Amino acid sequence: MTASGRTRLNVRRLTPTEWPQAFPVIVQLRSLDEAEFLQRVRRQTHTGYELVGAFEGDTLVGVMGMRPVHTLARGAHLHIDDLVVDADVRGSGAGRALMDYAEADARARDMTAVFLDAHPDAVPFYERQNFALHRAPSMRKVIAR
Repeated sequence: MTASGRTRLNVRRLTPTEWPQAFPVIVQLRSLDEAEFLQRVRRQTHTGYELVGAFEGDTLVGVMGMRPVHTLARGAHLHIDDLVVDADVRGSGAGRALMDYAEADARARDMTAVFLDAHPDAVPFYERQNFALHRAPSMRKVIAR
């Protein structure tokens, strides 16, 4: 327990058997049903995508999806696809702990940067973690089926 009365956070990679535990947290960020969530995670693992969890005791309170990427423009870097902390514990340090984990992981892989796409409301959080807006905006075109 910390001085504030909160249980110390444990951040680690989730095993495939733990992925369903991540769904109640992820669904606070992404509109998916559980089957689609699990299917998407399984599909992405071949690219190195991993789910990382922040635990308070035995309770999963935060989830981050991350993957190693190498592009011509950015070189080798870690990309955070999703980061969400359960609404009931936001402000507890779980988001910061997940970001620290990502940075340490990138450093251990000899990468020099971490990239992510941020919801506009989350930009101040990432700026407090020393992230800066990237000069190249993300663009998207939806292709009709």
